[in-house]
Amino acid sequence: MLMGNITVTAIWKYFADRTHSPEILSFAQKLVTYTDWSMTVWGVLLLMGGGYAMVFLVNWPLTQWWLLWSQILFVVAGLIWLFILVPIQIKQARLAKAFSDLGVGDKYRQLSRHWLMWGLISSVPLVMVTWLMIAKPASGFY
Repeated sequence: MLMGNITVTAIWKYFADRTHSPEILSFAQKLVTYTDWSMTVWGVLLLMGGGYAMVFLVNWPLTQWWLLWSQILFVVAGLIWLFILVPIQIKQARLAKAFSDLGVGDKYRQLSRHWLMWGLISSVPLVMVTWLMIAKPASGFY
């Protein structure tokens, strides 16, 4: 749910941004905010809950290197989302409410580029976490 949401949201926002249409961009910005709070947050909670439940059920120590790195990388991605991506989205949502027929403005486009760049950066640790959680290297459980 988490990986799917962040991937799909980035793709359709990228294509919405390319239209330069105030109506489409305003709608897309609303959906980015909605899906982040309705799906990303739940995806994080379900992933964390399921991950910790599995670890405790099989009695693995959270200090195994792959579990420790999974948690660190997950926190890194979360901090990028919370302190960089969400503020960008808030600024873009405010700008989107003021769009006119004259266009969306350079500030919105600049924020979109930053949002996409930081979104891609925050996806790297999540991909690494996903691999670590599936492969469980050196755990003896494949």
